[in-house]
Amino acid sequence: MKSVGHDKLKTGKVLEVDGKPYHYFSLPEAGKHLGDISRLPVSLKVLLENVLRFEDGSSYTTVDAQAVADWVKAGHSSKEVPFKPSRILMQDFTGVPAVVDLAAMRDGIVNLKGDPEKVNPLVPVDLVIDHSVMVDVAGRADALEKNVEIEFERNGERYAFLRWGQSAFENFRVVPPGAGICHQVNLEYLAQAVWTATVNGKEYAYPDTLFGTDSHTTMVNGLGVLGWGVGGIEAEAAMLGQPIAMLIPDVIGVRLEGKLPEGATATDLVLTITQILRAEGVVGKFVEFFGPALDHLPVADRSTIANMAPEYGATCGFFPVDKLTLEYLHQTGRDEHRIKLVEAYLRAQGMFRESHTAEPIFTKTLSLDLSTIVPSLAGPKRPQDRVDLTAAAPEFEKVLTGGLGVKPEDVHKTGKVAGTDYALTHGDVVIAAITSCTNTSNPAVLVAAGLVARKARALGLKPKPWVKTSLAPGSQVVTDYLDRAKLSEDLDALGFETVGYGCTTCIGNSGPLPDHIVDAIENNNLVATSVLSGNRNFEGRISPNVRANYLASPPLVVAYSILGTMRKDITKEPLGKGKDGKDVFLRDIWPTNKEVADLVGSSLTRESFVERYSHITEGTRQWQELDVATGTRRFDWSDKSTYIHQPPYFEGLKMELEPTKDIENARILALLGDNITTDHISPAGAIKPSSPGGRFLEEHGVAPKDFNSYGSRRGNDLVMVRGTFANIRIRNEMVPGTEGGFSKHLPNGEVAAIYDVAEQYQSEGTPLVVIGGKEYGMGSSRDWAAKGTKLLGIKVVIAESFERIHRSNLVGMGVLPLTFPEGVNRKTLKLDGTEIISISGLTDISPRMDVTMSIKRADGSVETVKMLCRIDTIDEVAYYKNGGILPYVLRGMTAA
Repeated sequence: MKSVGHDKLKTGKVLEVDGKPYHYFSLPEAGKHLGDISRLPVSLKVLLENVLRFEDGSSYTTVDAQAVADWVKAGHSSKEVPFKPSRILMQDFTGVPAVVDLAAMRDGIVNLKGDPEKVNPLVPVDLVIDHSVMVDVAGRADALEKNVEIEFERNGERYAFLRWGQSAFENFRVVPPGAGICHQVNLEYLAQAVWTATVNGKEYAYPDTLFGTDSHTTMVNGLGVLGWGVGGIEAEAAMLGQPIAMLIPDVIGVRLEGKLPEGATATDLVLTITQILRAEGVVGKFVEFFGPALDHLPVADRSTIANMAPEYGATCGFFPVDKLTLEYLHQTGRDEHRIKLVEAYLRAQGMFRESHTAEPIFTKTLSLDLSTIVPSLAGPKRPQDRVDLTAAAPEFEKVLTGGLGVKPEDVHKTGKVAGTDYALTHGDVVIAAITSCTNTSNPAVLVAAGLVARKARALGLKPKPWVKTSLAPGSQVVTDYLDRAKLSEDLDALGFETVGYGCTTCIGNSGPLPDHIVDAIENNNLVATSVLSGNRNFEGRISPNVRANYLASPPLVVAYSILGTMRKDITKEPLGKGKDGKDVFLRDIWPTNKEVADLVGSSLTRESFVERYSHITEGTRQWQELDVATGTRRFDWSDKSTYIHQPPYFEGLKMELEPTKDIENARILALLGDNITTDHISPAGAIKPSSPGGRFLEEHGVAPKDFNSYGSRRGNDLVMVRGTFANIRIRNEMVPGTEGGFSKHLPNGEVAAIYDVAEQYQSEGTPLVVIGGKEYGMGSSRDWAAKGTKLLGIKVVIAESFERIHRSNLVGMGVLPLTFPEGVNRKTLKLDGTEIISISGLTDISPRMDVTMSIKRADGSVETVKMLCRIDTIDEVAYYKNGGILPYVLRGMTAA
């Protein structure tokens, strides 16, 4: 490809807004040199601007800019370009280990005779504490107060560490617990659509872009902000100034037209889009939405769709900025000058969407008529498994004896609940949660839930007594408009009191079910269900006592809490009897679209956003009273801590690189199937006392009631490595008939916990291999799924395909990802886990090269297979050779 030359590509321009000058790098000017870019997807225009801004003839070149511009010729590119985001967003589950790593890097650079002051974020970092509140108390007026108290009892040590980090590191801000979820705080406050910075006395304007250490960072794509989830390791490299090399992605255009019909919600729309795009296959691709429906599709709905990008598999789900975006920025209290800058800048760049804007060129275009959307659920195990609401009950009956494994003769089995006058059976809903993940960015669906509660309350309906109900708003603004609409009292009356402002049920923080409910489920092996307004419903994620989980709109969550079962057709059968003795049906309590719109219009105010976010960093009384050792630049580690521990990544690190070696005589630690999620690999939920993690905590004086969750202990590698592959629902094909994290030590065949088997192999010096199926590592961008893999001694993970973030994280930890050739997998190779695996060809690594896997079977026979090395870029080669991205960065910082 021919370059235009470093001295020709001069694109600097000046834009004035209210008399204030802003310097920027002009895409129209670049187009004069690079060719017509007017119909480049807006998401790729953001990438092009990033290259222009950092172009230096070295790390960023005009060749990179030309590669992005040339994308329009075929709607595809095999080139890679560097990318630096404007900022980083973290939540505390992933943020704590990132700050732990930064603290450890300060120690590591001292050991390399470098300056610890070099270890600081070079771009703005916001960490929103939102993942630690659990629904310990629900259905009570004091639920919020009690849960906050318990949260600080459990997490005071972690929170004090984060407050230390805020004082120790520059460019690092913490939003205390209780403000809301990171994605909604990002959408409503942190994001600006256009970012600014002063460089050499000049104010520059450029697109607001970010990496987030949570896969649902994509929610902000609904605001026209390009960002996506990365692992904590990748985020740390970006915050330390490292460009992230990425293949210029395919961009799938989704043309939206029409309007949602009466009775359909944004949740129904997003579940449909998730099903369509997952079936289409958009993993590793950008998705960009366009079309006439955007003329009236609110930012709240767009953000609901964008939030689910990880569920449909895309890197992002992008909506360009338009008039409705500007209205949202005003509504949410953004500075009026900034709003003018957003419009002026994006118009100047040809990135502002209008009704008459020419449609971009895409790799492929899909269309969806919103008028065809029908009420839906998704489940029982995956967010893409959408089912029409009218078909939910019969589909559950099918899956009950299918994927959920209930014998036909047991489908009507019941279990008496001790101390009550009722019994449970398969399909009973024991959790109904309006949780903060997907839908509480959206006032329409929350007001709809409140109206369902109001109408149900007026008719005398209540949730079934076995249902644990909860409401976890995504921000405090939600409470304001629910209060103003007088809907809070109706939700409270049905048990949907606010339990906390943060991620709860959707990430496994659903809290305990009552003992008598648990006993009835476990003693009778019942398939209990949950209905939640979240985005993830993987098995084992929501609650250890719930095997079937359904995603639904908030109003449907309320309705199912009243119905109490998945086995009745909620669209036809009565929800219950009203106080007049008459049957009440869903249609009797479902609000009209106009009712919802009118109430949203009268209860949602700009003033509420301005007031709430003016105090965003103050925190609660408990936060302000934390005892913090501020002023120290290096952290004082304590071996007594079970939350914060110095990780071993830099032990023995030297400036000189060791040559890469082939992997010889490795044993298989786990033989896994399709759709292994990061939840399976590194669960975020409860720690079982009998597990290696539970045993470790008890040995260190922690009582089971104080175990907290794996997610809350991500700052301690000694806990997290023991929790790797500890999901209670994972199935290792090496140990048929078992469920949970078990493996087999060979050649003696002893079955034990995966951690214990791995530890034994490590003591013997035996390298380890994990083998999986399709879409290995799907789900949350969980860095511990890669860190734990590394610390178990696993050298290579072999799968049919990888989810984007997890593959990148494996390389970032120095673990080799390989994929089978087309048509070859663990089954065609008849692998049973007794084989000895060797990988050759690693002494001279290049991106996406072929390597050879040798399989030595128990009978002594040997078979070789050509494998694809999924180290995809030149930068990733460097990371792997350095033993991971963090040692790579640390060596570079020391040498600088």
